Amino acid sequence: MLNHEYPGQVCSIAESLEVIGERWSLLIVRDVLNGNRRFGEIQESLGVARNVLSARLQRLIAEGILERRPYQQSPERFEYFLTEKGLDLWPALIALLNWGDRYSSNPDGPPKIIIHKVCGGHVSDRGVCAECGQVLNARDARQIPGPGRPAALAGLAAKA
Repeated sequence: MLNHEYPGQVCSIAESLEVIGERWSLLIVRDVLNGNRRFGEIQESLGVARNVLSARLQRLIAEGILERRPYQQSPERFEYFLTEKGLDLWPALIALLNWGDRYSSNPDGPPKIIIHKVCGGHVSDRGVCAECGQVLNARDARQIPGPGRPAALAGLAAKA
């Protein structure tokens, strides 16, 4: 078990990693942001063990990053939505996505491209639309398939 304390450090990065730094946490946030809101959808998309996913979802709810809303009564089932705190992770996700694209070994290019919903311009690693210059947030953008998307997935529609 990793130590959850950082003796002698006063560091917001360390504190943030304590909340979202676990392997699956940001991928869950990414999936919910991309429209996978039900447990089964997230589990299928990530291929994560059910018990691990359940634990991570509970942690993200406890931290105020996700909220759970019922969509079915019998049996009771829930959907997961990002809170404002969760939506505030969008710039970090965009920066990581662009960093990964920049240093990827995929010769075909990025598998996903983030575009501005209004004008269709590409979103930079700083969350700025390359077409109109607007500084964007998570609600202003969507993902589309990029040139490096695996052929097996090419026929699937991207989620908004």
